Amino acid sequence: MSDTKRVFNFNPGPAILPLEVLQQAQAEMLDFKGTGMSVMEISHRSKEFEGVIQTAEADLRELLGIPANYKVMFLQGGAHLQFAMIPMNLRASGSADYIVTGTWSKTAVKEAQKLGATRIAASTESEGFKGFPEKLDLDPKAAYLHFTSNETIHGVEYFSEPTPPAGVPLVCDASSDFISHPIDVSKYALIYGGAQKNAGPSGVTIVIARDDMIARTPANLPVMLDYKIMAESGSLHNTPPCFAIYIVGLVFQWAKKQGGLTAIEKTNRAKADLVYKAIDESGGFYRGHAKPEARSRMNIPFRLPSEELEETFTKEAKKNDLIGLKGHRSVGGMRASLYNAMTVDGAQALVNFMKEFQKKNG
Repeated sequence: MSDTKRVFNFNPGPAILPLEVLQQAQAEMLDFKGTGMSVMEISHRSKEFEGVIQTAEADLRELLGIPANYKVMFLQGGAHLQFAMIPMNLRASGSADYIVTGTWSKTAVKEAQKLGATRIAASTESEGFKGFPEKLDLDPKAAYLHFTSNETIHGVEYFSEPTPPAGVPLVCDASSDFISHPIDVSKYALIYGGAQKNAGPSGVTIVIARDDMIARTPANLPVMLDYKIMAESGSLHNTPPCFAIYIVGLVFQWAKKQGGLTAIEKTNRAKADLVYKAIDESGGFYRGHAKPEARSRMNIPFRLPSEELEETFTKEAKKNDLIGLKGHRSVGGMRASLYNAMTVDGAQALVNFMKEFQKKNG
């Protein structure tokens, strides 16, 4: 692969993967561990694939320090399906609380509302989703409190989890900052995330759920929406997304080689600091979206003085092998996604381009 062109990929998801993971997948594509078949061809009931999924789970447990009383599930349907599965499994009766800090937490609320009583404990929408709510209106009897740890579109990230009332389980959509820094899993009742930002390709969703949450699953849910069945089957009730899980497992191994999540967090902070410094020192030519205390290390949305300049920025960045910088269609502007596999060199290349672009157009 030494002659293969690689760009700096700032796409928000599907996103950049570690080069050595891609190289290993390439090397094993035709013959996985002497089977004479690809991982995409072997049976999900085979000992070879059981080794893949069990090793992936063990490595994730090590990376996050997941306690023994939590199940790890590799599911399908993305975070979108979890927006429905969570209230279906955890809110048999009563109401659930949601903190709305951006597009994805707002979407989670809409899905939960279709299925039962849902309260918005706080929302920052009126302020343009630029930070955290100043106070929460929490129900001490809520079935759970749901929040999104990192809003991919608006670039707002929690650096410490909100505190629910005593006895209220905390549920987190961690899709876009999953395995980007250490967390205390024991503070959460359930954590979930689509893999396609930090952990692997699209097609697999990782759910980490405490045993007492899985015990809440009501009878007669459709089988593919039932946490209890999925957990008891080891994510193998039906044919899982085998290749996606295989890649996720390779990413977990790569993360361990980097020194684990403490080392990864340090690198992620360094990359984000480079880009935010360039924005802050631009004299207003570049304008960040999020408030400083809420700035995401994963997704950095910013604006230029005009939409015409933003269009030019995107085109010229692409010519310089800086890909995926156009902001989400709902908010416009630019967005640089700096997931785990993005290198410091990649962040520096973006900063160098930003400074040169400002010199020409400022």
